[in-house]
Amino acid sequence: MTEDQRTAEAAVLRRVRRWIGIFIVCLVLSGLTAFPLEAETRWLVGLVDGSPLAEHFPAAAAWAERVRDGIADTNVRYPFLAYGTDWLAFAHLVIAIAFWGPYRDPVRNVWVIQWAMTACAAIIPLALICGPLRGIPLVWRFVDMSFGVIGVVPLLIVLRGIRKLERAEALRGTPQALAA
Repeated sequence: MTEDQRTAEAAVLRRVRRWIGIFIVCLVLSGLTAFPLEAETRWLVGLVDGSPLAEHFPAAAAWAERVRDGIADTNVRYPFLAYGTDWLAFAHLVIAIAFWGPYRDPVRNVWVIQWAMTACAAIIPLALICGPLRGIPLVWRFVDMSFGVIGVVPLLIVLRGIRKLERAEALRGTPQALAA
């Protein structure tokens, strides 16, 4: 293997790890935001109230107020229901931990990336099926679906990089490439 090939392979590995790191950070942030829902919805309504957004999209402003009121009322009357969103937050954090494997050894753990891409695709039918059952406005269902569409982009970049690393390992005849 030439020095140029080693340099190119190292650059691909850095790029793969950088995108995996970004994905991990996004998962952690997404998880952490599931804990303080009541405060976040109060903040959102305060931000939207009296803004041009409320003037141009009164239905969106009304929906934000309804969500804020629903979360606040539920937390007063049935605080144990918030435990479900605590588990949602925890799941995001645990899923983020699963990406440590591909970060360390992307070729061996490519299955985690493929699994995550499947999960991103599964967001779309979930939003289309469960959204109407729960009375979620169509616009918000598209926001939810965008997480899958946007989330798959870095994963596709990572997968493409992993495929390059696999080819490089196969050319070297490394045991990892032969075992796969």
